[in-house]
Amino acid sequence: MEKEIEEKLDAIYSSVEKTRKYFLATMIMTVAMIVLPLLGLVIVIPKIISSYMEILSI
Repeated sequence: MEKEIEEKLDAIYSSVEKTRKYFLATMIMTVAMIVLPLLGLVIVIPKIISSYMEILSI
């Protein structure tokens, strides 16, 4: 009886660890897909605006 409980607990632990790793990977991918493009825009938009203003002033 005690061995069965131990095996079931090990199976539950394994399942929980897989789920935790899946959620962690999902969170990392979500941050990468949202935050990195926003950082890129923060860098690119000022350059676009300055080149546009330069074209208008000439």
